[in-house]
Amino acid sequence: MRVFLILIILGVVILLQVTVLDLFQVAGVKPDLVLLLVIFNAFLRGSKEGAFLGFLGGLWQDILTGNYIGFNALAKMGAGYFVGLAESKLFKDSIVIVIGITLVATLASQLLYYLLLLILGIVVPPFWAFVRIIIPVALYNALLVPLFYKPFYRANIRGLLYEREI
Repeated sequence: MRVFLILIILGVVILLQVTVLDLFQVAGVKPDLVLLLVIFNAFLRGSKEGAFLGFLGGLWQDILTGNYIGFNALAKMGAGYFVGLAESKLFKDSIVIVIGITLVATLASQLLYYLLLLILGIVVPPFWAFVRIIIPVALYNALLVPLFYKPFYRANIRGLLYEREI
């Protein structure tokens, strides 16, 4: 049941990401809600689920947007995996910790995407990429954590996304 709910949430988030989220751009930057969901899920459920959801969400996002197929999948899978490594080591109910993790994971994911572009020979000036895209997206995602993390956390602890260990 939990898997189907996460997939439904992922589908809704991706649809929001590729459609109406353009309305919420600040200085040409929009948040990466798919990455937020991957980070939250990885932080609460571990690296295996984080990597899987990151790959699936990123691939789905790549297909829907027509961007470089696999770039978002690899970047989000890496972010999900590494955030999931902290799953048992940090307090899950601290919003400050989640903001820090989101900031670092978004920076890493965006940086990996940038490096994948460089491997393909697509050169974006590094200063422009960091100042206009990578850092603003990381800050935007970190600012959205207080809005979205607590409901997701509560749903995982005792709500619809709660799953008993057997």
